[in-house]
Amino acid sequence: MSIETMIPRWDMSPIYSYDSKNYSDALTELDRLKNEAEKKLEKKEISDFPLWLSDYIKIINKIKSIFMSLYSFAYAVYSTETTNNTYIQKLSTLEEKSIEIEQLDIKFRKIFYKKTADGRESKLEAVYARFPELEKYSYIFEEDIKQSKHQMDDELERIASELNLTGGESWSRLQEQIISNLKDVETGKTFNELRNDAYSKDPKIRKQSFEKEIELLKGAEIPLAACMNSIKGQTLTLNKRRNWKSAIEKSLLQARISEKTLNALIMSIEESLPIWRDYLKAKARILYPTKINPSLPFYDLFAPLSSSSAADTNSPVSKTWTFAEAKDYIIERFTGFSQDMGDFAKNAFKNNWIDAQIRPGKVGGAYCIDFPVQKVSRILSNFTGAFSDITTLAHELGHAYHFYCVKDMDFELSQYPMTLAETASNFAETIVQKDMIKKSSDREKMVMIELHLQDCCQVLVDILSRFYFEKSVFEKRASEGELSAKDFCSLMEEAQNKTYGSGLYDRHPYMWALKSHYYSTSLDFYNFPYAFGMLFSAGLYALYEKQPAEFPGMYKTLLLDTGRLSCEEVCAKAGFSIERPDFWENGIKSLADDIKLFKEYSLR
Repeated sequence: MSIETMIPRWDMSPIYSYDSKNYSDALTELDRLKNEAEKKLEKKEISDFPLWLSDYIKIINKIKSIFMSLYSFAYAVYSTETTNNTYIQKLSTLEEKSIEIEQLDIKFRKIFYKKTADGRESKLEAVYARFPELEKYSYIFEEDIKQSKHQMDDELERIASELNLTGGESWSRLQEQIISNLKDVETGKTFNELRNDAYSKDPKIRKQSFEKEIELLKGAEIPLAACMNSIKGQTLTLNKRRNWKSAIEKSLLQARISEKTLNALIMSIEESLPIWRDYLKAKARILYPTKINPSLPFYDLFAPLSSSSAADTNSPVSKTWTFAEAKDYIIERFTGFSQDMGDFAKNAFKNNWIDAQIRPGKVGGAYCIDFPVQKVSRILSNFTGAFSDITTLAHELGHAYHFYCVKDMDFELSQYPMTLAETASNFAETIVQKDMIKKSSDREKMVMIELHLQDCCQVLVDILSRFYFEKSVFEKRASEGELSAKDFCSLMEEAQNKTYGSGLYDRHPYMWALKSHYYSTSLDFYNFPYAFGMLFSAGLYALYEKQPAEFPGMYKTLLLDTGRLSCEEVCAKAGFSIERPDFWENGIKSLADDIKLFKEYSLR
């Protein structure tokens, strides 16, 4: 039996299939409920607002649950066969339906604001008195009120949504298509293959592929700059129309954090930059032991610290894992944390939730996607047998466990922001990493620590550079109009100079061109939530080590609250104040200890 047949594909049959009755029934029910919601929103007089609100919340929860399940299915099957025209068309049809659901939200917020903005407290108290179950929505209702202040007229919002499909979303797809179709003629390697060479053990391959990558991006810089200009220009225009002071102000509301929290997070990362430069120089010493005071080239950021002995190559860190071994190990580690989490992982593997087989037409990377109606998840990964694939599976199963904890909540109460979306995934990954570090020999322990530091360096240092870059792009685009590819490269190099500093001796001026996050039309500053999630989960893990018996129950409760509270409120319930830099500094301190060990190791 080949290794490919031993690596699973997911089973979608319990969810939908395009020719099944349950799929067509779901579409019919979605349209019926949508029509019912529209009738409620179009009522000229709402004499009993509490009753109207209670009824509408029930309807919109059903609508969004069905839509999300249908959309998740459409995207999931498309992502494993990206050239299947039927799948592309089905996904496109649901994207058009999403506009109709957006319009429901816009109309609802307008009515809700009108009914609650004046004397809001008394009106909401009256709602809660008659319908106590709606008090759980208090934070979400506050969000609706804030969001309603940033809406254009209904017709303008509808036009903006429709034009976005042929405007911003088209530019976004063009960027994806350009990057996914770039190919080096000389070697025959695709752009993604060149990017993957950053993990090669051969420094010549890493260097050559990095140079090819830059060359290909430079050749495509004009259309890529046009994509960036158009998307950021559209965002600036709509933000002005919607009375946002800045893209950051909008992002803070989406992330459910205060400006004080963001400033504390950014300040803590900035103050940690010197230790990250020490880490990069220590890695350079290990990779190039004969050089005097080396610093790292950009193409060595992901260079592996290769094992040198047969004993090392058979170690848990360096060996090639089978999928069955990965499954057993993850279940064992999750069970070690809590029986509930272990049983959850067993169920996910047993019922074929995971599509791990690499094959043509399937997207790269990994993700977890949820189905609110069926109350299950599915996970896509590309399993090669490397230990990093184990941590990736743990990470995505962490996302799925988060959904498992909130699956019985109303849809609106189960939708958490990106800042908190990375909490459970990072925590699950940490469970696996910490265990493997304990089991490793001295050298392998350093390999594991370095892999962890490598990830954290990206999440803190590189993401800070992305934050600086995007902030400067919005400022310059607003004041000077369209920017050239040269402008984007200059801003990117400035951002990397501020963050990587002396830790790297060169830069990647075209990083703006390849990161799809910059080309999102719905979410600006896609970067800082990852830093938030990583450091928050580090703080949670430190608490778990102090209170291993009590923590799992508290952790599950915390995850349950992530859809209905602000980040500050969720963290306060866990005993943290995230508006102070010291919380974030505590998370970084554990990384500083690892960097100190790694630095000492590099000087041996």
